[in-house]
Amino acid sequence: MTVRNDGSDTATVVDARLVPCALAAWAVTLLGLYTGWRIVTAVAVAAVVGCAVTVRLVGAGRIPRGGARILLAALAVVAGFGPAAGLRMWAADQHPIASAAERGAWAGVVLVPTDDPRRIRAAAFDDTPRVRIPARLEHVTVGGRSMDTGGSVVVFAPADSWRDLLPGQSVTARVRVAPNTGPGTTVAVLRAERAPTAVGPPPVWQRWAGTVRDRLAQVSSAVLPADRAGLLPGLVVGDTTALTDEVREDFRVAGLTHLTAVSGANVSIVLGAVLLLVRAVGLGPRSGAVLAATALVAFVVVVRPSASVVRAAAMGSIGLLAFVTGRERQALPALCTAVGVLLVLMPDLAVDVGFALSVSATAALIVAAPPVVTRLVDRGWPRPVAEVTAMSLVAFVATAPLVAGVSGTVSVVSVAANVLVAPVLAPLTVLGSLVAVAASVVPWPGEVLARGTGPFLWWLITVADRAASLPSAEFEVPDGPVGALVAAVLVAVVWSVARHRRVRITALVIAVAVAAVWLPVRMLRPGWPGAEWVLVACDVGQGDALVLATGDGRAVVVDTGPEPEPVDRCLRRLRIRRVALLVVSHLHADHVGGVRGVLEGRSVETVVVGPGAAGDGAADVLGPATEIGVPVREVGAGAVLRAGDLDIRVVGPAGRGTGGSENDDSLVLTVDTVVGRVLLPGDAEEAALDALVRSGTDVRADVLKVPHHGSRTTPARFLAAVRPSVALVSAGRDNLFGHPHPEIVSTLSGMGARVLRTDLHGDVAVVRAGSGALAVVSDVRGTIEP
Repeated sequence: MTVRNDGSDTATVVDARLVPCALAAWAVTLLGLYTGWRIVTAVAVAAVVGCAVTVRLVGAGRIPRGGARILLAALAVVAGFGPAAGLRMWAADQHPIASAAERGAWAGVVLVPTDDPRRIRAAAFDDTPRVRIPARLEHVTVGGRSMDTGGSVVVFAPADSWRDLLPGQSVTARVRVAPNTGPGTTVAVLRAERAPTAVGPPPVWQRWAGTVRDRLAQVSSAVLPADRAGLLPGLVVGDTTALTDEVREDFRVAGLTHLTAVSGANVSIVLGAVLLLVRAVGLGPRSGAVLAATALVAFVVVVRPSASVVRAAAMGSIGLLAFVTGRERQALPALCTAVGVLLVLMPDLAVDVGFALSVSATAALIVAAPPVVTRLVDRGWPRPVAEVTAMSLVAFVATAPLVAGVSGTVSVVSVAANVLVAPVLAPLTVLGSLVAVAASVVPWPGEVLARGTGPFLWWLITVADRAASLPSAEFEVPDGPVGALVAAVLVAVVWSVARHRRVRITALVIAVAVAAVWLPVRMLRPGWPGAEWVLVACDVGQGDALVLATGDGRAVVVDTGPEPEPVDRCLRRLRIRRVALLVVSHLHADHVGGVRGVLEGRSVETVVVGPGAAGDGAADVLGPATEIGVPVREVGAGAVLRAGDLDIRVVGPAGRGTGGSENDDSLVLTVDTVVGRVLLPGDAEEAALDALVRSGTDVRADVLKVPHHGSRTTPARFLAAVRPSVALVSAGRDNLFGHPHPEIVSTLSGMGARVLRTDLHGDVAVVRAGSGALAVVSDVRGTIEP
């Protein structure tokens, strides 16, 4: 089977005969990882039967021989890969540690990390920074039994005592064992609370690799600004530990995140530089091959031979091989072969999004890039510009559905951003690699070279920042299969339009006309609520839903309103996709009925409820959280929750049922922010609020969420103790309760507070003004002056 690309008078024929085999191998491995060894073994047996039937039909002349060859090859792959995947899954199911994992037992283990520890966000209730470490299990002692064993595990452990471990270093530890709930061959998840004990040193090559990585980070931070210092190690060795949140988010929106993950492009650039050096000094092909292979092995060791790095090395080698030999027709068969080999060695790659993105992009570059380059050159484009544009375009087209399905977003600026940064990537990668090598020997030459990377890094950061700040730089689609389908349809429509000149011209005229009206409006009127927002009271009707910015791209959501749609809409406007804490003040429907609107399409780390609330009929309202594995925690007065830059203190209630009504069981929170203190008392009424004041608790605040939607149950002495400069009332328009009560509004106004109401002002944001002072912005009325 061949694919003919007709880009001009000449045609490029790509050998695609192995594509069905690669897809069959991937599909059957994926089936095994998700369904287990029994089903995939049955499928393999069916494939064997299918092979026999096909041979019989070919012999009878009922199936053409050409099509039968492809079918037989695909069925043979299924028959072979099925048992391979099934055997791995059977071994994982029967692993000796599996029963201990089901019981949540403690065990002593000897394990060997297979990658560097990666920092993860600590839970809001845990001050201990933690790391995630993939490892190979070598020995386990559980329930009085000791056994030598193998198997892949994932370890979650305290960062201070585990972060310096190197791959290959054997350690012992006491851990709690939990089952692996995701697809794949990982036999268990281990949670450690204490430091490990070293059994032996890491191999020499891993110590050398660790030195290279550490010295690169050190010289970067010594001579470069923080944003560039964090970016250079990410570009060179995939170390994003010091990458700032701003750069990380800009790269994500601009579609440049792949630059901070070691990819086939890195491998190709490094090997290409080695081969150019070989040719420059006049060495023969054998010597060049040896040096290139040595460089490849060293590169893989330094950036760590994890699954993604091995995949990148394979894909990069394929692209370089096709370039060096001039045999582009062989690139696709080589890619298909690499996919099969890697899936046999590491079946978990079948569910690795990075692997899927890499294969899709590489296949697109092989099949689709050459004809696009030809078309652009025929239209007068300079060949270098045509090649960069074609590669960025086809890679985007091939990966957009996958990215949309995973993240729920499609970057509109990705192609342009990648074209703009392409010229600096090769010199930056080569220079960055030289920095790493030089710094590992003597720091000062590395520092000199690191200074030379500054202009290139500045360009990358500038392009990412400008692209990400454009109006509607990305648009949201449903995540999962629906989002992938939506993105695929959009890409197909745009691609089809681009192939017809008249339609293309018409679409261009319409786009220019729309942009001429829309872009100035968007760019002259800053997006609501602006970058410096601190707190938003969402207009969710008769209910509460408040959002606090954590300063690290996440948010804390306090209550969800009565329905999912309004709070979801508010969070989308704020571009919130990660929620550090979802705090439910109490279990009334107008505060928790919209919980699905927060959970769906977002990552929520923890749900927080008041004393006794988790076990008091909460299943109906908090069920959506427990269904997807989000932990639900109870807190009471005295607890401190941490999320990003926020310290959230629980000042009430002391216990459940201590007030005069269910509303008095509401959690009362104080939050210290960059614009002052915020007080969030839920629906607490007179008894609870009086008790709070009498207890001597400091309730003074700059911003008050008025209790119980502005009901008369708020005593004036409480308001006098708070004396806010801004009072937020969350109430529904024309509600039947008369909220907020005129007396409460009058009392607050008499104190000099600005009273903002969601029923009149819509979504209301408390922001930090340019002077650093507190300001209030309504999406209906704009900025509300003091």
